[in-house]
Amino acid sequence: MLEKVLPHTTLKAKPNLESMIRTLKRDWAIVYDMLSGKKNSGFGWDEHRQLVVAEDAV
Repeated sequence: MLEKVLPHTTLKAKPNLESMIRTLKRDWAIVYDMLSGKKNSGFGWDEHRQLVVAEDAV
């Protein structure tokens, strides 16, 4: 499909998509641990304001 859209490139769709998925999983794991992990380092989620909150020291 990528070759149809960009015929003169050497990009391969599958490796690029797999790389992006790995990056998103890693980033999501970091955010998840920050907000809901046992050692959340002072980060949390304010349900009322719908945003991430942190202690001033953080």
